Amino acid sequence: MQTDDIILSVEGLRVSFGRGRIAVDALRDVSFTLARGRTLALVGESGSGKSVTSLALMGLLPPSGQVRAGRLAFRGRDGKVTDLARLDGAGFRKLRGPGISMIFQEPMSSLNPLFTIGDQIGEMLLLHEHLSGAERRRRVIEMLELVEIPGAAKRIDAYPHELSGGMRQRVMIAMGLVCHPALLIADEPTTALDVTIQAQILDLMRRLQKDLGMSILFITHDMGVVAEMADDVAVMYAGAVVEQAGVMELFDDTRHPYTQGLLSSIPREGRGRADRLVPIPGSVPSPFALPPGCAFSPRCPHARDACRLPVALDEKAPGHLSACIFDMPGAA
Repeated sequence: MQTDDIILSVEGLRVSFGRGRIAVDALRDVSFTLARGRTLALVGESGSGKSVTSLALMGLLPPSGQVRAGRLAFRGRDGKVTDLARLDGAGFRKLRGPGISMIFQEPMSSLNPLFTIGDQIGEMLLLHEHLSGAERRRRVIEMLELVEIPGAAKRIDAYPHELSGGMRQRVMIAMGLVCHPALLIADEPTTALDVTIQAQILDLMRRLQKDLGMSILFITHDMGVVAEMADDVAVMYAGAVVEQAGVMELFDDTRHPYTQGLLSSIPREGRGRADRLVPIPGSVPSPFALPPGCAFSPRCPHARDACRLPVALDEKAPGHLSACIFDMPGAA
Protein backbone atom coordinates (compact mmCIF):
# COMPACT_ATOMS: atom_id res chain seq x y z
CA MET A 1 0.00 0.00 0.00
CA GLN A 2 1.32 3.46 -0.92
CA THR A 3 2.07 5.89 1.92
CA ASP A 4 -0.33 8.42 0.40
CA ASP A 5 -3.14 5.87 0.76
CA ILE A 6 -2.72 5.77 4.56
CA ILE A 7 -4.83 8.36 6.35
CA LEU A 8 -3.99 7.20 9.89
CA SER A 9 -0.93 5.32 11.11
CA VAL A 10 -0.70 4.48 14.81
CA GLU A 11 2.74 3.23 15.87
CA GLY A 12 3.64 2.10 19.38
CA LEU A 13 0.90 4.04 21.19
CA ARG A 14 1.22 3.87 24.97
CA VAL A 15 -1.30 5.63 27.22
CA SER A 16 -1.10 5.60 31.00
CA PHE A 17 -3.37 6.86 33.78
CA GLY A 18 -2.19 8.16 37.13
CA ARG A 19 1.10 9.63 38.23
CA GLY A 20 4.37 8.34 39.56
CA ARG A 21 4.36 4.96 41.25
CA ILE A 22 0.60 4.47 40.82
CA ALA A 23 0.60 5.07 37.05
CA VAL A 24 -0.78 2.18 35.00
CA ASP A 25 -0.69 1.55 31.25
CA ALA A 26 -4.15 1.37 29.64
CA LEU A 27 -2.63 0.97 26.15
CA ARG A 28 0.58 -0.94 25.48
CA ASP A 29 2.39 -0.55 22.15
CA VAL A 30 -0.81 -0.23 20.05
CA SER A 31 -0.16 -0.13 16.30
CA PHE A 32 -2.49 -0.20 13.28
CA THR A 33 -3.10 1.59 9.98
CA LEU A 34 -6.24 2.89 8.28
CA ALA A 35 -6.35 3.39 4.51
CA ARG A 36 -8.11 6.30 2.86
CA GLY A 37 -11.76 5.62 2.05
CA ARG A 38 -11.87 2.39 4.06
CA THR A 39 -13.44 1.34 7.36
CA LEU A 40 -11.27 -0.16 10.08
CA ALA A 41 -13.14 -1.85 12.92
CA LEU A 42 -11.46 -1.75 16.32
CA VAL A 43 -13.00 -4.63 18.27
CA GLY A 44 -12.73 -6.30 21.67
CA GLU A 45 -14.46 -6.72 25.00
CA SER A 46 -15.13 -3.86 27.40
CA GLY A 47 -11.85 -2.87 29.00
CA SER A 48 -9.72 -3.82 25.99
CA GLY A 49 -8.70 -0.21 25.28
CA LYS A 50 -10.84 0.67 22.26
CA SER A 51 -12.37 3.88 23.63
CA VAL A 52 -9.08 5.02 25.21
CA THR A 53 -7.52 4.72 21.75
CA SER A 54 -10.22 6.94 20.24
CA LEU A 55 -9.87 9.54 23.01
CA ALA A 56 -6.11 9.65 22.49
CA LEU A 57 -6.63 10.24 18.76
CA MET A 58 -9.07 13.09 19.49
CA GLY A 59 -6.99 14.68 22.25
CA LEU A 60 -9.82 14.06 24.73
CA LEU A 61 -8.05 12.01 27.38
CA PRO A 62 -8.95 13.08 30.95
CA PRO A 63 -6.31 14.99 32.94
CA SER A 64 -5.14 11.75 34.57
CA GLY A 65 -4.38 10.20 31.16
CA GLN A 66 -1.24 10.82 29.13
CA VAL A 67 0.21 9.63 25.83
CA ARG A 68 3.57 8.30 27.04
CA ALA A 69 4.93 7.06 23.71
CA GLY A 70 4.01 6.50 20.10
CA ARG A 71 3.39 8.29 16.83
CA LEU A 72 -0.13 9.03 15.59
CA ALA A 73 0.34 10.17 11.99
CA PHE A 74 -2.81 11.67 10.44
CA ARG A 75 -2.82 12.70 6.78
CA GLY A 76 -5.48 15.32 6.01
CA ARG A 77 -7.24 15.98 2.73
CA ASP A 78 -4.49 18.48 1.85
CA GLY A 79 -1.86 15.75 2.17
CA LYS A 80 -0.25 17.33 5.24
CA VAL A 81 0.83 14.81 7.90
CA THR A 82 0.24 15.71 11.57
CA ASP A 83 1.52 13.73 14.56
CA LEU A 84 -1.49 13.84 16.88
CA ALA A 85 0.69 12.79 19.81
CA ARG A 86 2.49 16.15 19.57
CA LEU A 87 -0.55 18.43 19.26
CA ASP A 88 -1.56 20.83 22.03
CA GLY A 89 -5.13 21.84 22.90
CA ALA A 90 -5.26 24.62 20.30
CA GLY A 91 -3.98 22.26 17.60
CA PHE A 92 -6.67 19.70 18.38
CA ARG A 93 -9.43 22.32 18.40
CA LYS A 94 -8.38 23.38 14.92
CA LEU A 95 -8.25 19.78 13.68
CA ARG A 96 -11.51 18.50 15.19
CA GLY A 97 -14.34 18.95 12.71
CA PRO A 98 -12.72 19.43 9.30
CA GLY A 99 -9.93 16.90 9.96
CA ILE A 100 -11.17 14.31 12.44
CA SER A 101 -14.62 14.04 13.94
CA MET A 102 -16.23 11.63 16.39
CA ILE A 103 -19.64 10.10 17.07
CA PHE A 104 -20.21 8.94 20.63
CA GLN A 105 -22.29 5.92 21.62
CA GLU A 106 -24.91 7.64 23.79
CA PRO A 107 -26.34 10.74 22.10
CA MET A 108 -28.50 11.77 25.06
CA SER A 109 -25.42 12.31 27.21
CA SER A 110 -23.47 13.95 24.36
CA LEU A 111 -26.14 16.45 23.27
CA ASN A 112 -26.79 19.50 25.45
CA PRO A 113 -30.46 19.43 26.55
CA LEU A 114 -30.55 23.24 26.84
CA PHE A 115 -29.81 24.00 23.18
CA THR A 116 -31.64 23.12 19.98
CA ILE A 117 -30.09 20.57 17.65
CA GLY A 118 -29.65 23.32 15.07
CA ASP A 119 -27.58 25.41 17.48
CA GLN A 120 -25.40 22.43 18.40
CA ILE A 121 -24.69 21.36 14.81
CA GLY A 122 -24.23 24.98 13.74
CA GLU A 123 -21.61 25.58 16.42
CA MET A 124 -19.12 23.52 14.39
CA LEU A 125 -19.68 25.79 11.39
CA LEU A 126 -19.32 28.88 13.56
CA LEU A 127 -15.97 27.67 14.90
CA HIS A 128 -14.44 26.44 11.65
CA GLU A 129 -16.12 28.26 8.76
CA HIS A 130 -17.33 31.54 10.35
CA LEU A 131 -20.61 31.56 8.45
CA SER A 132 -23.42 34.01 9.07
CA GLY A 133 -26.50 32.92 11.00
CA ALA A 134 -28.58 32.46 7.84
CA GLU A 135 -25.81 30.52 6.08
CA ARG A 136 -25.33 28.26 9.10
CA ARG A 137 -29.05 27.54 9.29
CA ARG A 138 -29.16 26.62 5.59
CA ARG A 139 -26.16 24.30 5.94
CA VAL A 140 -27.59 22.63 9.06
CA ILE A 141 -30.91 21.97 7.30
CA GLU A 142 -29.02 20.45 4.37
CA MET A 143 -27.10 18.25 6.81
CA LEU A 144 -30.26 17.10 8.57
CA GLU A 145 -31.75 16.21 5.20
CA LEU A 146 -28.56 14.34 4.31
CA VAL A 147 -28.92 12.12 7.40
CA GLU A 148 -32.57 11.56 6.47
CA ILE A 149 -34.32 13.41 9.30
CA PRO A 150 -37.86 14.16 8.06
CA GLY A 151 -39.10 17.74 8.23
CA ALA A 152 -35.57 19.07 8.67
CA ALA A 153 -36.65 22.72 8.37
CA LYS A 154 -38.82 22.28 11.48
CA ARG A 155 -36.69 19.75 13.35
CA ILE A 156 -33.77 22.17 13.36
CA ASP A 157 -35.45 24.02 16.24
CA ALA A 158 -36.18 20.87 18.26
CA TYR A 159 -34.47 20.00 21.53
CA PRO A 160 -32.80 16.60 22.04
CA HIS A 161 -35.55 15.28 24.32
CA GLU A 162 -38.11 15.85 21.56
CA LEU A 163 -36.42 13.29 19.30
CA SER A 164 -36.33 9.49 19.38
CA GLY A 165 -33.10 7.60 20.05
CA GLY A 166 -32.58 6.89 16.37
CA MET A 167 -33.16 10.54 15.44
CA ARG A 168 -30.74 11.72 18.12
CA GLN A 169 -28.09 9.40 16.73
CA ARG A 170 -28.70 10.87 13.27
CA VAL A 171 -28.19 14.31 14.79
CA MET A 172 -24.84 13.12 16.21
CA ILE A 173 -23.86 11.88 12.75
CA ALA A 174 -24.87 15.23 11.22
CA MET A 175 -22.80 17.03 13.84
CA GLY A 176 -19.81 14.83 13.10
CA LEU A 177 -20.04 15.28 9.32
CA VAL A 178 -21.08 18.91 8.96
CA CYS A 179 -17.48 20.03 8.32
CA HIS A 180 -16.79 17.11 5.95
CA PRO A 181 -14.00 15.42 7.96
CA ALA A 182 -11.41 13.19 6.33
CA LEU A 183 -11.69 10.71 9.23
CA LEU A 184 -14.75 9.81 11.28
CA ILE A 185 -14.35 7.93 14.57
CA ALA A 186 -17.57 6.12 15.54
CA ASP A 187 -17.48 4.80 19.11
CA GLU A 188 -20.17 2.08 19.31
CA PRO A 189 -22.74 4.37 17.62
CA THR A 190 -25.53 1.77 17.52
CA THR A 191 -25.17 0.07 20.92
CA ALA A 192 -28.24 1.68 22.53
CA LEU A 193 -30.50 1.25 19.48
CA ASP A 194 -32.90 -1.55 18.59
CA VAL A 195 -32.02 -3.86 15.71
CA THR A 196 -34.16 -2.11 13.08
CA ILE A 197 -32.80 1.36 13.86
CA GLN A 198 -29.28 -0.04 14.09
CA ALA A 199 -29.54 -1.38 10.54
CA GLN A 200 -30.79 2.01 9.31
CA ILE A 201 -27.90 3.85 10.98
CA LEU A 202 -25.30 1.45 9.55
CA ASP A 203 -26.80 1.79 6.06
CA LEU A 204 -26.73 5.56 6.44
CA MET A 205 -23.09 5.60 7.51
CA ARG A 206 -22.03 3.42 4.56
CA ARG A 207 -23.84 5.70 2.11
CA LEU A 208 -22.42 8.89 3.62
CA GLN A 209 -18.92 7.43 3.62
CA LYS A 210 -19.19 6.77 -0.11
CA ASP A 211 -20.75 10.16 -0.87
CA LEU A 212 -18.28 12.19 1.23
CA GLY A 213 -15.17 10.10 0.54
CA MET A 214 -14.13 9.71 4.17
CA SER A 215 -12.44 7.00 6.21
CA ILE A 216 -14.08 5.48 9.31
CA LEU A 217 -12.57 4.08 12.49
CA PHE A 218 -15.49 2.01 13.79
CA ILE A 219 -15.25 0.94 17.44
CA THR A 220 -17.45 -1.96 18.51
CA HIS A 221 -17.64 -5.22 20.47
CA ASP A 222 -20.22 -6.68 18.04
CA MET A 223 -18.62 -9.02 15.50
CA GLY A 224 -21.86 -9.07 13.52
CA VAL A 225 -21.55 -5.31 12.98
CA VAL A 226 -17.90 -5.82 12.04
CA ALA A 227 -18.88 -8.26 9.29
CA GLU A 228 -21.39 -5.74 7.93
CA MET A 229 -19.36 -2.51 8.17
CA ALA A 230 -15.61 -3.15 8.07
CA ASP A 231 -13.02 -3.51 5.34
CA ASP A 232 -10.26 -4.22 7.84
CA VAL A 233 -10.23 -5.30 11.50
CA ALA A 234 -7.88 -4.75 14.45
CA VAL A 235 -8.68 -6.91 17.49
CA MET A 236 -7.70 -5.47 20.88
CA TYR A 237 -7.19 -7.27 24.16
CA ALA A 238 -5.97 -5.84 27.49
CA GLY A 239 -4.67 -2.64 25.90
CA ALA A 240 -2.90 -4.17 22.90
CA VAL A 241 -3.69 -5.21 19.32
CA VAL A 242 -3.54 -9.02 19.09
CA GLU A 243 -4.69 -9.52 15.48
CA GLN A 244 -5.16 -7.39 12.38
CA ALA A 245 -6.33 -8.38 8.89
CA GLY A 246 -8.85 -7.71 6.18
CA VAL A 247 -12.36 -8.55 7.34
CA MET A 248 -12.78 -11.65 5.15
CA GLU A 249 -9.30 -12.95 6.05
CA LEU A 250 -10.02 -12.47 9.74
CA PHE A 251 -13.31 -14.37 9.64
CA ASP A 252 -12.10 -17.13 7.32
CA ASP A 253 -8.56 -17.61 8.63
CA THR A 254 -8.45 -16.58 12.30
CA ARG A 255 -4.93 -16.65 13.72
CA HIS A 256 -5.38 -15.67 17.40
CA PRO A 257 -7.25 -17.67 20.09
CA TYR A 258 -8.95 -14.55 21.43
CA THR A 259 -10.40 -13.65 18.03
CA GLN A 260 -11.60 -17.23 17.64
CA GLY A 261 -13.34 -16.92 21.02
CA LEU A 262 -15.11 -13.76 19.87
CA LEU A 263 -16.26 -15.45 16.67
CA SER A 264 -17.51 -18.51 18.57
CA SER A 265 -19.84 -16.30 20.59
CA ILE A 266 -21.71 -14.96 17.54
CA PRO A 267 -25.29 -16.25 17.06
CA ARG A 268 -25.54 -17.83 13.61
CA GLU A 269 -28.52 -18.71 11.47
CA GLY A 270 -29.18 -22.44 11.56
CA ARG A 271 -27.32 -23.04 14.81
CA GLY A 272 -29.19 -25.83 16.59
CA ARG A 273 -29.67 -26.43 20.29
CA ALA A 274 -26.66 -28.70 20.33
CA ASP A 275 -24.53 -25.90 18.83
CA ARG A 276 -24.67 -23.52 21.75
CA LEU A 277 -22.73 -20.28 21.95
CA VAL A 278 -19.29 -20.82 23.45
CA PRO A 279 -18.36 -18.07 25.92
CA ILE A 280 -14.77 -17.10 26.65
CA PRO A 281 -14.04 -18.13 30.26
CA GLY A 282 -12.88 -15.49 32.73
CA SER A 283 -12.61 -11.77 32.05
CA VAL A 284 -10.18 -9.16 30.75
CA PRO A 285 -7.40 -8.77 33.35
CA SER A 286 -6.95 -5.53 35.28
CA PRO A 287 -4.14 -3.33 33.90
CA PHE A 288 -2.77 -3.39 37.47
CA ALA A 289 -2.36 -7.18 37.35
CA LEU A 290 -1.49 -8.25 33.81
CA PRO A 291 -0.09 -11.79 33.50
CA PRO A 292 3.46 -12.14 32.13
CA GLY A 293 3.83 -12.66 28.41
CA CYS A 294 0.54 -13.09 26.54
CA ALA A 295 -2.22 -11.33 28.47
CA PHE A 296 -4.80 -13.79 27.10
CA SER A 297 -2.96 -16.90 28.29
CA PRO A 298 -4.99 -17.39 31.55
CA ARG A 299 -8.17 -17.70 29.44
CA CYS A 300 -6.65 -19.52 26.45
CA PRO A 301 -7.29 -23.27 25.94
CA HIS A 302 -4.00 -23.55 24.03
CA ALA A 303 -1.76 -21.82 26.61
CA ARG A 304 1.67 -23.31 27.26
CA ASP A 305 4.64 -22.34 29.41
CA ALA A 306 6.10 -20.52 26.40
CA CYS A 307 3.14 -18.12 26.48
CA ARG A 308 4.60 -16.55 29.64
CA LEU A 309 7.27 -14.91 27.49
CA PRO A 310 6.68 -11.62 25.59
CA VAL A 311 5.05 -12.08 22.20
CA ALA A 312 5.12 -9.57 19.34
CA LEU A 313 2.53 -8.79 16.66
CA ASP A 314 3.98 -10.65 13.66
CA GLU A 315 2.86 -11.26 10.08
CA LYS A 316 1.50 -14.82 9.82
CA ALA A 317 0.24 -14.40 6.24
CA PRO A 318 0.38 -11.51 3.75
CA GLY A 319 -1.35 -8.58 5.46
CA HIS A 320 -2.44 -10.75 8.41
CA LEU A 321 -0.82 -10.00 11.79
CA SER A 322 -1.20 -11.96 15.01
CA ALA A 323 0.37 -11.82 18.48
CA CYS A 324 0.40 -15.58 19.17
CA ILE A 325 3.38 -17.95 19.36
CA PHE A 326 1.31 -20.63 17.64
CA ASP A 327 0.31 -20.47 13.98
CA MET A 328 -3.15 -22.03 13.82
CA PRO A 329 -4.80 -20.93 10.55
CA GLY A 330 -8.56 -21.03 10.58
CA ALA A 331 -8.95 -22.52 14.04
CA ALA A 332 -7.17 -21.06 17.04
